[in-house]
Amino acid sequence: MAAHQLNLSLPAAPTAVTTARHRAVDAIAEWDVVLDDDVVHTAALVVSELVTNAVRHTATGQVSLHVRILESALRIEVCDSSPALPAHRDPDGHSESGRGLFLVAALAERCGAEPTPVGKRCWAEIAVPAAAPAPGIAVSLPL
Repeated sequence: MAAHQLNLSLPAAPTAVTTARHRAVDAIAEWDVVLDDDVVHTAALVVSELVTNAVRHTATGQVSLHVRILESALRIEVCDSSPALPAHRDPDGHSESGRGLFLVAALAERCGAEPTPVGKRCWAEIAVPAAAPAPGIAVSLPL
């Protein structure tokens, strides 16, 4: 499967969440692979949650989104300039936030966060059932 990717730099503002989600879904739709609707919807939710966290917790004005398809997963990465890694906490029934990372962990095959030289990277991998080429795309099989 050919590697496809989206790399996007966004302002650390609430409007970045909608922009990131739409751009990711549009990019995935343009790739020459057919992904299950559940994978695309899950990707949209994961992008929204990770970008929202980055916007809320970044120390400077930019966040970046990277989406790429691997052989068996759709990998989503969001980077920001805050060195503080996300902490899992148990929100009580009255909390208005704190559930996003639980959603990401429940929806993704794997997820995590790691420091970078300029902040952190939060990532998630969504399992991709054997993706098929888009209709009209020729596939050559070895003889």
